[in-house]
Amino acid sequence: MEFVHKSVLFDESIKALDLNRDKIILDGTAGGGGHSSEIAQTAKKLIAVDRDPDAISVLRERIGGRDNVTIIHDNFSNIKNILKRLEIEKIDGLLLDLGVSSFQLDTAHRGFSFHKDAPLDMRMSKTGLSAADVVNTYSEGELANILYKYGEEKFSRRIAANIVKARADKPIATTFELVEIIKASMPQKAMRDSHPARRTFQAIRIEVNAELEVLKTALDDAFDCLNSNGRIAVITFHSLEDRIVKDKFNDWCRGCTCPKEFPVCVCGNQPKGKVFKAVAPGSAELQENPRARSSRLRVFEKY
Repeated sequence: MEFVHKSVLFDESIKALDLNRDKIILDGTAGGGGHSSEIAQTAKKLIAVDRDPDAISVLRERIGGRDNVTIIHDNFSNIKNILKRLEIEKIDGLLLDLGVSSFQLDTAHRGFSFHKDAPLDMRMSKTGLSAADVVNTYSEGELANILYKYGEEKFSRRIAANIVKARADKPIATTFELVEIIKASMPQKAMRDSHPARRTFQAIRIEVNAELEVLKTALDDAFDCLNSNGRIAVITFHSLEDRIVKDKFNDWCRGCTCPKEFPVCVCGNQPKGKVFKAVAPGSAELQENPRARSSRLRVFEKY
């Protein structure tokens, strides 16, 4: 299957990077090369990073022959080590297009989709802890906490209890087996607005790929690696990761943190940059790509 990923908020994110021939840009989620191909046409240097080996193979075919492109198979949270290996001290921009690619969702055997029957996997890197490991080895309490924390699933305890009950007979091996357990755990009225497995699958995927921890690390390290006037552009797809990005950007832009009753500032804290207004996809993009419906683009510029 061809690696296709419809780049959400494409024009907006490319514009946000404020590209020119003097800039070094790191695309931390290069995927099928949608954003990267455009960046490579204008930037001085593009560092295209992805943890998915399938994406790396496609990137090498599509943009690997360009002199200003370096392709790295790694996690974007390792940005400091990546730059150190390349002997690059600072970058002028970082792009993160978070979430799951269309290729990963549409490739059944990767186990990301609740619409396709496949082995429980969900590993972006295709290595390490899998969804099957989480479902079959985590305690009932751990499962309930993950579903509630990462999926904001209000039926988390009931789903977790039924997972543990089902796996006592035999391991839960496929996506559809898990979907049936989730459906049996929810009242009919709770399944009207969206697919009943959506939140649970999101939660397990986040746990498998440590997505929120990776994002926090990457943002902090990216700030340290960013040149003055450099920008970080992040496209998020759910409230948990969007909140992390929003809060981090706002923290960097905060000035004095002294209590209001202090007559003068003693903390010495100064804003480290500025944020731009968050951008959501327009109606035309939503019509063409419904998967973009929850996406947001947030941009920070370092002073």
